[in-house]
This record gives sequence, C-alpha cells and structure tokens, in this order.
Amino acid sequence: MVRLIMGVKGSGKTKRLIELINNSAKDEPGNVVCIEANRNLTYDIHYHIRLIDAQEYKLNSYDLLRGFISGLYAGNYDISHVFIDNLFKIVGGEIGSDTENFLHWLDVFGEQNNIKFTVSISADVSAATDGMQKFL
Repeated sequence: MVRLIMGVKGSGKTKRLIELINNSAKDEPGNVVCIEANRNLTYDIHYHIRLIDAQEYKLNSYDLLRGFISGLYAGNYDISHVFIDNLFKIVGGEIGSDTENFLHWLDVFGEQNNIKFTVSISADVSAATDGMQKFL
C-alpha cells in the first residue's frame, strides 16, 4: 500500500508526516523507517523510528532508492512501514512517468512484502499524473 502526500511548500505536509510517523511508532507491529533528504526530522520523530539521511548514501535516483529499499528489507524482514519525506529532494526528479513508475514499484513491493509506504512530494496536487492519483 502506498499513500502519497502532496502539496506546495508551506501547506503542512511535513507536519502531517511527522504526526503519521509518530503514530506509527505506537501502532505498527514491525519496525518503521523514515528516509529523508537531510536530518531535519531528528528531533521531531519518536526515537524508535529508524531515521535515514539519504544524502549519506547518495540516493539521487529512483534506481538507487529502489535498491536501497530492497536492501533495507533484505536486512530486516520486520519492516512494516517506510516513510519517504520529500521524494524530489532525495532523487532530484520532478513529476512524470519516472515518479509514477517508482510509486507503482513501491505498491507492488509493498504488497509482496507486507510493507506500507508513505511518500511526501512537494508539488501541487493538480500536477499529479493519472497513475499518481490513485495513491492520493
């Protein structure tokens, strides 16, 4: 399952994401991971959440992020939820077929491995492609 949170800068995406992350620390049966573009959320999220700074691993493409997520799961089968904060800041992309394909891959990977994904994107909701609409 993939949940997409979209909105322009200043629309409250990060605040909503922090709330979801902290609630998942209490509610999720497995481990929760948050991948972010930098360490801005360090003091905002619960200490049980595994916080990963994407810049440390140079996850600057969808292929690298796919491999990284696959590797995380291969090393820990107890992951039940992965949050990705500000996807475009991590991979350096913009809305298009690559983003749609990545979200579809997350959906399939999540279904196969019983992982939920929540992804935030800093862009106007009206810019979402038809394939992205189903995750909103």
